Amino acid sequence: MKEELKKEKIEEKVDKAKENKENKIKKKRTINGISIWRILAYFIIYSVAGYIIETIYGMITKGVWESRQSFLYGPFCGIYGLGAVIMIVCLHKFPRKFNTLFIGGFIVGSIVEYAVSFLGEMLLGVKWWDYSNMPLNINGRICVYFSVFWGFLGIYLIASLNPKVDRVIDWIKSKFKTYKALKTFVMTVFILLMIDCISTGFAIEFFLVRMIVKNDIDVSNKEAVIEQYDKIYGNEKLSNFIYQFWGDKKMIKTFPNLKITDKDGNIIYMDSLLDIQPYYLKIHDRHNKNNEEVEADIKGE
Repeated sequence: MKEELKKEKIEEKVDKAKENKENKIKKKRTINGISIWRILAYFIIYSVAGYIIETIYGMITKGVWESRQSFLYGPFCGIYGLGAVIMIVCLHKFPRKFNTLFIGGFIVGSIVEYAVSFLGEMLLGVKWWDYSNMPLNINGRICVYFSVFWGFLGIYLIASLNPKVDRVIDWIKSKFKTYKALKTFVMTVFILLMIDCISTGFAIEFFLVRMIVKNDIDVSNKEAVIEQYDKIYGNEKLSNFIYQFWGDKKMIKTFPNLKITDKDGNIIYMDSLLDIQPYYLKIHDRHNKNNEEVEADIKGE
C-alpha cells in the first residue's frame, strides 16, 4: 500500500510539473497576454468579416457586386484583420474605458491605415485609396473622418464584438480533441493565407509592369520598369505562368480599383485601359438613377 501511495504521489508530482511547464510555455507564447494562435485566429476571422463588409458597401455605393478582397485566392480583406488584431492587442485590457478605447482606436486605426497605404505605394506602386479631396487629411492616406470612425470602431470592437468572437473561438476550440490539433489547424490556414499574400504581391507587381509598358504610361521610373518587364516577360516559362494564372481578366476581376500615378500626378485606373468588365454583377445603375432624379426635379415632378 505504501509503495502504491508513493507511486501515486510521484505521478501527481510529474503531472503537475508537466502542467506547470506547459503553462509556462503558453505564457511565453503570448503578446500582451493573448496567445499567438488566438491572434492568428482573430486575423483570419476579421479579414473575412472585412471582405463581407466591403462587398456590401460596394453594392450600396456603386451598385455592383465586385471583388473587395486583398488577396488573389481568398475572401480576405487584410487591413481589417490587421487593424482588428492591433487594436485588440493594444486595447483589450480596457474593456469598459470608452474614452481610452475611442482615443486608442483613433490612433491605432489611423497608424495602420497610413502604414498600409504607404507600404502599398512604396513596394507595389499602388494607391489603395486617396483621401486628398477630404478635409483634414495627411498625404491623402488618412483623414479625420475615417480616424473618428476607427475611434468608434475601437469601442464597439473591444466592448461588444470581440467578446462574442472569443466565445465563437472557444466553441471551435472545444471541438478539437487537443490543443495541438487546434494550433495546427490555425497555423495551416494562416500559412496558406501568407502564401496567398506573397503570391498577390508578385502578381500585382507583374501586372502593373506590363500595363505600364504595353500602354506606354509615363511613370517616374519608366526605364527601370521597362528593364524589369524585359527580365520578367523575356523568360518564356515565367511569362506563360503569369498569363495563365495572373492574366488581365483575373487581375481586373480581383482588383477592380487598381490604379497608379503617372509622372504628372494623374491617377490612372487599370480597368480603364482594358475592355474587361471589372465587376461580377450589376445590381442597380446608381449613375442613371441619379440622372433620373435630376430630370424629375427639373420637370417639377
